[in-house]
Amino acid sequence: FSSCSVSPQVDAVRVYVNSSSENLRYPVLFVVRQQKGVLSWQVPLIFRGLYQRTYNYQEVSRTLCPSEPTPETRPSDQIIFVDVTSMAPFNIAYELLVTRLENFQLETNKAFNFTASPSQPQYFLYRFPQDVDSVIINVVSDAAYPCSVVSVQDIVCPVYDLDHNVEFNGVYQSMTKQAAITVQRKDFPGEQFFVVFVIKPEDYACGGSVPSSIHGNINRTWNLQRTKNLQVTIVPSIKKSVYVQAMFFSFLSFLSFYLGSVVVAFVHYIRVQRKASAGRLSPEHGSGMMTSSHPISASTPEGSSYGAIEESSSSGGRQLSSPERRPPAGSDTDSSVEEESDFDTMPEIESDKNIIRTKVFLYLSDLSRKDRRIVSKKYKIYFWNIITIAVFYALPVIQLVITYQTVVNVTGNQDICYYNFLCAHPLGVLSAFNNILSNVGHMMLGFLFLLIVLRRDILHRRAMEMKDVYTLDYGIPKHFGLFYAMGIALMMEGVLSACYHVCPNYSNFQFDTSFMYMIAGLCMLKLYQTRHPDINASAYSAYASFAVVISLAVLGVVFGKNDMWFWVIFSLIHVLASLALSTQIYYMGRFKIDDPDSDMGIFRRAVMVLYTDCIQQCSRPMYMDRMVLLIVGNLVNWSFAIFGLVYRPRDFASYILGIFICNLLLYLAFYIIMKLRSSEKLLPIPMFCIVATAVVWAAALYFFFQTLSSWEETPAESREKNRPCILLGFFDDHDVWHFLSAAALFFSFLVLLTLDDDLDTVRRDKIPVF
Repeated sequence: FSSCSVSPQVDAVRVYVNSSSENLRYPVLFVVRQQKGVLSWQVPLIFRGLYQRTYNYQEVSRTLCPSEPTPETRPSDQIIFVDVTSMAPFNIAYELLVTRLENFQLETNKAFNFTASPSQPQYFLYRFPQDVDSVIINVVSDAAYPCSVVSVQDIVCPVYDLDHNVEFNGVYQSMTKQAAITVQRKDFPGEQFFVVFVIKPEDYACGGSVPSSIHGNINRTWNLQRTKNLQVTIVPSIKKSVYVQAMFFSFLSFLSFYLGSVVVAFVHYIRVQRKASAGRLSPEHGSGMMTSSHPISASTPEGSSYGAIEESSSSGGRQLSSPERRPPAGSDTDSSVEEESDFDTMPEIESDKNIIRTKVFLYLSDLSRKDRRIVSKKYKIYFWNIITIAVFYALPVIQLVITYQTVVNVTGNQDICYYNFLCAHPLGVLSAFNNILSNVGHMMLGFLFLLIVLRRDILHRRAMEMKDVYTLDYGIPKHFGLFYAMGIALMMEGVLSACYHVCPNYSNFQFDTSFMYMIAGLCMLKLYQTRHPDINASAYSAYASFAVVISLAVLGVVFGKNDMWFWVIFSLIHVLASLALSTQIYYMGRFKIDDPDSDMGIFRRAVMVLYTDCIQQCSRPMYMDRMVLLIVGNLVNWSFAIFGLVYRPRDFASYILGIFICNLLLYLAFYIIMKLRSSEKLLPIPMFCIVATAVVWAAALYFFFQTLSSWEETPAESREKNRPCILLGFFDDHDVWHFLSAAALFFSFLVLLTLDDDLDTVRRDKIPVF
């Protein structure tokens, strides 16, 4: 055949062949020879599927490698040789048709419709316009199946356009109803590329089922059953200026929080100066010149003592000096202080703890009796440990996701990572820079929270050095170690979320959630520490618990999909842990199950507790408020356990995170309700933070549930959920979730930091414990 090119555009020729023979022993062989290449295939054309199933096609249509237009003005001729051979001992009828393609070159912003099948793949040429550096190839289809593959390949002959070789070259995606590939000019020196469309012989790669009518190696002709109508549109992507605008927007948005914090701090400073000049008001129920000691139970209401122990004898007739007055002020960093977190600084015998902590009505002075330096050192371990954990956890994660990104770039397999391909803007080696940039808020606001805590810490130390009576004996004892740990956790959440979004997939999701567990756990510990500073968990036990949770999350990723035994074991651990923690909280850490006088002590103790607290006082528990909280909390946790057993959610990491968040919200609601019940008030700043937290969380969750991809499905099914950008033409719904969730976490931390500021002028023996 001789093809004469008369147009200035690239010409392409398509060869169609058909044979009525279904004899696989004697196929008809077609060899097409051109000036720069050879293309060959057989009819019937055989495709292999899952479990060595075979599918035969007797109609085959292939596009030949196109010829470049010549600079000469005269038309150029292209000679094509088609060799047809068969080893069959009998005649075989075939049909051969060679046609010139009219619409081989795709145009920008112009949709083009066509049809393809496994034996009749299609590919087209696209050239970058002069002023375009990046384009997005959008491919859509009305039907999800048959499963197809979209590939972008360099101008190289032969073109890989069959199911078994389409992955050999270029970038490719599997597709059901939608696909999108971003292509940059810099990746193609010739400023042009082929867009290849291949239909797969089976649908399992896209989540479909294998036809039940096909068994074993039985051959079947599928000529007309797997055709797919496709529409391709190539549109310009964003310009470099949009990248700059998006970066400015991201940083300036969160720098405004810094500005707001400076304004609040300045206003607070002015108010303090005015109070100092006008003379400070005397504290409630007493003058500023307090005695250095007072009975531990001086504020205990009549009849509220535990075990008929009188107020005067609660410590053996001795009065304990105020713990904050014992150490020299400002000696937090004294290296001679014991750092052993389990060292108990209460000089009394063990029975004193049992007497004090098991009273019906507890006050903060009862649970803030330990040496302030020791307790402060104990809580600072949280800060140093989380830094160590963050470094050791983050470095392998960063290395792994860099490897993932390298594999994607080298192999061209875009099914490895679950991006929102309609809004994935590459930068350098990163495929979706926008998803990474949007995490800057966690890091900036985490650092800002550290600065706010540092300011409070410095002011507290100055007050201690001045022996300010309000600092020593009034208000909630100030320990900032957990707050510092929360700030680091927020920053690390941003780092690890960015790492996850380098290549989001099923295996990497645990990176995104690990520090979310720690944030939720640290918030609960901080809330509990506020009114229980002496009996809160040590850093070692808390982080060990987080390690167990993260280990369970990893096991859930591996075994949680289908294994019932895993869910039974996990639900059992969940329920038992809830009961054990409830017991510790209910008895303020004084629940003992050992009896040195008897081997049966544990059982005797359990029976006694059951009798005294459940049977004897079933009408009214000894600690009613705690009992209500713990009953509701256990019901919530048992509901989660039953839900997990019944439904076995695939997203195990989010399931655990839901357990943490529900428990945190439940405890925070209980704390605020009990605070208001105790006639305490909410100052304007914590009230503003609570309202802001609720509003921003509501907005954030709205965008979070706008699912843009899902690694619970196949990559092709996940792409059906992809949506265009909604903010600045650069950020999608999930990026907005990142922005808003960072702000919501920041406001949540401020709630915990400022919630009890109203108690700064209230004596600790007047502050109830709940």
